[in-house]
Amino acid sequence: MSANRHKQSPTSGGPLRSLSLHAIVVITALFVGIPLLYGVLGGFKTTRQLSSNPLGLPNPWVPENYTSVLGSASFWQMLWNSTYIAVLTTLVVVAVSALAAYVFARFAFRGREALFTMFAAGLMFPFAVAILPLFVLLRMFGLLDNPLGVILPQAAFGMPMTIIILRGFFRAIPGEIEEAAILDGCTPFGFFWRILLPMAKPAVATVSVLAVVNSWNQFMLPLVVFSDDSLFTIPLGVQQFQGQYATDIARVMAYIVVAMLPALGFYAVAERQLVSGLTAGAIKG
Repeated sequence: MSANRHKQSPTSGGPLRSLSLHAIVVITALFVGIPLLYGVLGGFKTTRQLSSNPLGLPNPWVPENYTSVLGSASFWQMLWNSTYIAVLTTLVVVAVSALAAYVFARFAFRGREALFTMFAAGLMFPFAVAILPLFVLLRMFGLLDNPLGVILPQAAFGMPMTIIILRGFFRAIPGEIEEAAILDGCTPFGFFWRILLPMAKPAVATVSVLAVVNSWNQFMLPLVVFSDDSLFTIPLGVQQFQGQYATDIARVMAYIVVAMLPALGFYAVAERQLVSGLTAGAIKG
């Protein structure tokens, strides 16, 4: 009885711990939300208002900063370029990595773990170190000022993480399911396409979201590959816009806020898939 009396409840210290967690969440939200709110409100001001009243509300409100950005044809062209490159990069990296992860997870062959370790070592290879040889290689193949010059390297650098995530999910699928599929006349690729991929939808959705976000935020590679303004992506457009309107800080703020909206909207839609995929991976691991 005394042992049960002194046994701590799973919820002992609950209120204090809950208060601490809520405080951390609130502080983190403030760190993220205040700069965003400042940028949104700053886009409705003039540069003079930003200098004289940086923390106050706009007076008067200046919506022309946002409407001028949304009415710019170059902005929509860069939005299309970013979307096109992100979608194709995601398709390439997920398709190739899924096949590679399937082989690493379900086939036994000599040197499998050494080869997988080599792929995993790609996570430790800084992208900035490869930018010069990559530029020479792209120039050799005539891929400068070509979307493929961005899509293919992005897919290559996105493969290590994607393979690691998908391999864990594929290995968690019971072998009995594969044996039953083979007995029913299913080929290895048929098992992969008809059974394995549908069962690993959370993982595929997770790596797809990560690939899209990484491609959307990529700055250095498009900067090196593209010199034609018509091929610029959103991050390059932000830099170009800042250079063009260096003295109009309010308009630059409006452009940055508008440029963030597609990525924020995509993440808001895909957040559940991303969290559920990572959570399922943790549970299975």
